[in-house]
Amino acid sequence: MSAMKKVELLAPAGNTEAFYGAIHAGADAVYLGGNRFGARAYAENFSEEELVACIRYAHLFGRKVYLTVNTLVKESEFSEIYEYLEPYYRAGLDGVIIQDMGVFSFIRENFPGMELHGSTQMTITGEYGAEFLKEQGACRVVPARELSLKEIRRIKEATGMEIECFIHGAMCYCYSGQCLFSSILGGRSGNRGRCAQPCRLPYSSKGQKECYPLSLKDMCTIESIPELLRAGIDSFKIEGRMKKAEYAAGVTAIYRKYIDRYYKNPDETLKISKEDMHALSCLYIRSERQDGYYHKHNGKEMVTLNSPAYSGSDERLLEHIRKEHLAKRKTLPVRMTARFITGEEASLTISCGDIRITLEGNPVQEASRQPISEENVIKQLSKLGDSSFSLDGSIEVELSGNAFYPLKAINELRRRGIALLEEKIILANGFCYERVELQREVQHKTGIADRAQESPQESSIGKKFSILLQTQEQWRGFCRSVFGNGNGESTARIRLYLDADLLLQDPEAGAKMLKMASEKQIPCGIVLPKILRLRDEQYLKKLYDFARENTSCFQGFLAGSMEHIGLLCQWALPGKKIIGDYSLYLWNVEGRDFWMQYLDGFCLPLELTAAEQKKIIDPAIPTEKLIYGKIPMMVTANCVTQTLDRCRKGEGGRILELTDRYHKRFPVMRNCTHCFNVIYNSVPLSLHKEADRQIVVGRLDFTTETEDETLQILNYYGGARKELPYVEYTTGHEKRGVE
Repeated sequence: MSAMKKVELLAPAGNTEAFYGAIHAGADAVYLGGNRFGARAYAENFSEEELVACIRYAHLFGRKVYLTVNTLVKESEFSEIYEYLEPYYRAGLDGVIIQDMGVFSFIRENFPGMELHGSTQMTITGEYGAEFLKEQGACRVVPARELSLKEIRRIKEATGMEIECFIHGAMCYCYSGQCLFSSILGGRSGNRGRCAQPCRLPYSSKGQKECYPLSLKDMCTIESIPELLRAGIDSFKIEGRMKKAEYAAGVTAIYRKYIDRYYKNPDETLKISKEDMHALSCLYIRSERQDGYYHKHNGKEMVTLNSPAYSGSDERLLEHIRKEHLAKRKTLPVRMTARFITGEEASLTISCGDIRITLEGNPVQEASRQPISEENVIKQLSKLGDSSFSLDGSIEVELSGNAFYPLKAINELRRRGIALLEEKIILANGFCYERVELQREVQHKTGIADRAQESPQESSIGKKFSILLQTQEQWRGFCRSVFGNGNGESTARIRLYLDADLLLQDPEAGAKMLKMASEKQIPCGIVLPKILRLRDEQYLKKLYDFARENTSCFQGFLAGSMEHIGLLCQWALPGKKIIGDYSLYLWNVEGRDFWMQYLDGFCLPLELTAAEQKKIIDPAIPTEKLIYGKIPMMVTANCVTQTLDRCRKGEGGRILELTDRYHKRFPVMRNCTHCFNVIYNSVPLSLHKEADRQIVVGRLDFTTETEDETLQILNYYGGARKELPYVEYTTGHEKRGVE
């Protein structure tokens, strides 16, 4: 056991008090955010000066600091990233946690040696996505919180990457990175660190009384430490940058205690005391706790149906934490020896443990009036102020009888000595003290909005469409529509996307769909399931075989995640195009250019305004824009039907509705093949009024629509129907955008 690499205990910090508390409580590393680009925009966060000081402090005590740069970045903001990161990079920042692949690519190219960690916001759910991320230069992945220990172990074995997993704190109901609920309803994007937490609000269904079906209990895995370690997890991550310093320090201290206890006696059963379990329950946790998804796929017992509120805190416990971890800064003990001999250079030796530095000053002069005294020397050298050092015993001073040395110079000698000692200790601990300042000319890439000399491609919405179908009913509606039963002129205007589940329900019928599209010369792509997990191995083999057997009848795939891209790169089916869906989040030109190494086109993201979208459009790149469809607000591992009723796998009637306080009804579609739910917006996105002004292909997504609804909508956009076939709709973020 002694040869085993010990797990990293990673604590959150929303402010300096929480940072120092976490370090004092035993954190091996701390993750925190600066004043930009972090997924907790409402945390207090850190100024540049504070963050640099925290990096130095952590390294003095052999600890690490990771910076959260885990939001999606708009093109208008991108130029600020370099200036923002540079001081932290030079100060020796240990790593950055990233969601946006444009940001990832930028940091990889411009900050050499910086550790790149893939955020849980990337929705990595298996080895395909993790391996792809590794190939891009990431050394660590934070996989989706929904993964089991078996799945985590599989990623570790397949990739060898460092695995960072949450072990304690609040749980999102949605797969991280796949939530647009707060964004669509109120303009506060979870992908921008501004989630308004609509999952913590009450909803009703089928006339039932209001409850909280989307509010998960907080996670607590203290009793599962041995299993988590055996799964190959490298870093135990505590959630909570929005929580108080007492939480960061208190939770860290308890997990530190039991992690150390396990390593000391790994063969003994790890027993958690009632006092410590009570303490964890009193540190800003919801009324009940559970151990997350590590041992189960989902379940009603994971949900705080009655109340999402936090339980009360124990003031005596909080006061104990304050005294133990927050009251004062931790310091390193130092010893000093000073020598002031007339005619010789002044010298100061400072030692800390086995590390010693000696430095010299100007020659010591003979006093013309009053010589320096030992008392004055000690007084000046003792002024360690808010440094990370404290005196260990008395200062040894050697003076000649008539020596004079300015007090200002003694102070300067002390300051230089402490700085050199700090640097030497940090280097001895294996950290970088100060990276060489970078020299870089910032080059801004441009999108179509910045290219006045280029004429945009001819307006194509109203002429060309991509159409996504998920059900047999929608397929029949399509076949009856102006696009499905029309002439070559109408079919030449479209690209068809067919859901993989639809095709594999009956592979023979699915093959006929593809063949019909091929005979009508309609380009057709296969839509991969939104979430792929280890349980889908047999499904993917079946899909691969189906694709090979029908290779002449379809052109490629619609991919919406890194997992999809990694899978398709491994499949390497010859001649098959990959179109990136809006959930790949191409928010900036850097991200667009990164993904276009693997894609043959993409769909614009849903959270940008029309003007912001224009900045990332390139006339040379096939581009789509969603102009009709119910937006997926959440993709969830938990099942709303199971929570409010029971598991209905294999039964019909996949759609359930959740009703909020404003009587809006959100359709919930359960996918029992892959065991996930999709919660859609109550009304469809509709940009029919803006259609003629767009410069990309218009995409029509069909989700919950019946055959007749599909027919009417397609005929409207195809010009065979004049009246809009729906009354209520939203224009999404076309004009308003997100915070």
